[in-house]
Amino acid sequence: MAGKKALLTVGQVAEAVGVPSSTLRYYEREGIFTPSNRNGAGYRLYEPQAVERLQFIRSAQAVGFTLEDIRALLDLDQHDPKSCKTGVQRLLHERLGEVEAKMKELKRVREALRRALDKCRDSTGECPVLIELSTPKKRRR
Repeated sequence: MAGKKALLTVGQVAEAVGVPSSTLRYYEREGIFTPSNRNGAGYRLYEPQAVERLQFIRSAQAVGFTLEDIRALLDLDQHDPKSCKTGVQRLLHERLGEVEAKMKELKRVREALRRALDKCRDSTGECPVLIELSTPKKRRR
């Protein structure tokens, strides 16, 4: 049995990456992280390279990829540079578009909050912000 690496438990893999064990079980339900085996008691067991896969998943999430995106990334054939590059570029383009839309909306919200703060600072009577928020507005189309 020389050279055979020991399987890791869910707790060992989770600890190696710094996530709760429940995260691994969630990823398993989502179909992006599955155990290599189960022992007689039903405990999940993982190959040592599972730590790298989990780190990849966490890194991809940190830069804005969804679990669906990550599933697609994991399915890309790393040995076919053209299809891999095309798939990654498509996902990056989609996420970038979403981030730009969110930034535009956040800038609009920031300006509304600044205006409300200015009204609040300049007010000497009733709170103009609460009055404005209480007044029904016609919806813009």
